Amino acid sequence: MIHHIDCTTSTNDLAHEPQYGHMDIIWAEHQTKGRGQRGHSWHSTEGENITFSVVLEPRFLPIVEQFLLSEVVALALVETLAHYDITCRIKWTNDIYAKDNKISGVLIEHSLSGDCIARTIVGIGLNINQRTFPDDIPNPTSMALERNASFDREEVLRNFATTLQRYYALLEQGNKEAIEAQYIATMYHLGEQHTYAYPSGERFRATIRGVRPSGELRLEHEDGIIREYAFKEVEFVLR
Repeated sequence: MIHHIDCTTSTNDLAHEPQYGHMDIIWAEHQTKGRGQRGHSWHSTEGENITFSVVLEPRFLPIVEQFLLSEVVALALVETLAHYDITCRIKWTNDIYAKDNKISGVLIEHSLSGDCIARTIVGIGLNINQRTFPDDIPNPTSMALERNASFDREEVLRNFATTLQRYYALLEQGNKEAIEAQYIATMYHLGEQHTYAYPSGERFRATIRGVRPSGELRLEHEDGIIREYAFKEVEFVLR
């Protein structure tokens, strides 16, 4: 069910409340404290995009396989955008890029129970009809900019919900290798040499060779050695 509200601090915060259950979507027109990855905020002009959270209850999934949830969400976003003739790639871990510009961001939060995941909150911002962005946002784009058209935001959200349910069903059915293979094939800069940076700021050149089932990025350095990096241990240098 889609719960459409005017304003909240963060849809991820709201989605933790017990009245929301599996596959419920909380869509807010305005967030006063919207969050993105790496502690960043998420900017969205009210009435032009969609900022929402999806509640999942993947109790069948071991903690060590939690990255599969990132994969199904990212793949569902890519397929939803493809429905509108917008070709996208997944920038590890789960940002969605149209060419070299970010069209969607995802923030995933887990609640654990023993060795399994009890509840997952998936926060998503998807730029739909916004055409101008603040100067301090480095590389934004939107569906409107990519297609020079306007879109029905609720229709886009419902299409995403349907697509996510299908990918989630594949995960429930145990089709993990197929999901992982599709995620890798859809990765931004897969097989291309690119510049990366450590948290210290030191830069290096490397080529994406895939991602481990547990989520580590596999990079082949210029010396030919493949090294693996967890989230926040390395980042893309976009410019």
